[in-house]
Amino acid sequence: MARSFDPVQLGSIELFCKAAELGSFTAAAEALGVTPAAVSRSIARLEQRLGVRLFVRTTRSIRLTEDGALYRAECQQALEQIAEAERAITGRQTTPTGLLRISVPTTYAHHRLLPLLPAFAQAYPGVALELNIGNRNVDLVDDGYDLVIRLGEPQDSRLIARKLEDATLGLFAAPAYLAERGHPQVLADLAGHDCIQFILPSTGRPLPWLLRDAQHRVVDHAFQSRQRVHEDVLGVVTWARAGGGICQIYHFIAEEAVRRGELVEVLPQLAGATRPFSILYPQNRHLSARVRAFVDFVVEAVELVNIDTESTGSRL
Repeated sequence: MARSFDPVQLGSIELFCKAAELGSFTAAAEALGVTPAAVSRSIARLEQRLGVRLFVRTTRSIRLTEDGALYRAECQQALEQIAEAERAITGRQTTPTGLLRISVPTTYAHHRLLPLLPAFAQAYPGVALELNIGNRNVDLVDDGYDLVIRLGEPQDSRLIARKLEDATLGLFAAPAYLAERGHPQVLADLAGHDCIQFILPSTGRPLPWLLRDAQHRVVDHAFQSRQRVHEDVLGVVTWARAGGGICQIYHFIAEEAVRRGELVEVLPQLAGATRPFSILYPQNRHLSARVRAFVDFVVEAVELVNIDTESTGSRL
């Protein structure tokens, strides 16, 4: 089949990426064992073939143009995939190495993932970890992440999802608040309490509480509140610990505060509803050894944590 594109100059692309990384043709030449003139000629050929300028050149420095920055991002990913494919074929991928970029929500980062990372780092010293911790849903493919951990059922057909757990939810309040306002005994009692809402960043609307009714069915409990938290869901926990009212949060987040006596679970008969957390990665990308190692490690570690929790006979 005849080619419909110009031959890809992998050597020139590698020189271009190295020059962009180091900010210098001379430094790139030294790093790759060629002359600065060879680097300059290779990049000039790339610019001629693409019909765009990749660098703005001065007598003292170079910097990427907007087109150059875009081209570098795509080329760097392509070179890494080629290197990974070669390592996999030659058997050099038995030891995971390289940078792993991960996006994870605040709740799961602080109370699940971060406590696991020292053990992962010890097991895989060749892997560097870079975490984006926040509640904004990044675009895994377009933003260049290797993995994301997300709440809810994944809808993106480009991604493969492995469920980490179905995290159970409960209602919690500080002992001082309950001493002053009383313990709610049934669902209707919540109308007389300060219930702290979390506003979803994606919709700007309150996140309904998930509760189990008398028939053990999961129902949405929607309510109006004068106390709301935006962006950081952990804010509802801190507010509740300070005596501000009742919050709904995952048992795995509240457990330490409960052990310390800072929170008490209320209406436990309504608890038990769950929301899923999953780890996702692109289905059309070569699965590197470091991605595979991280996914397997986290899935197994979270499973062990949950088994240990169940063996104690309590969620808390």
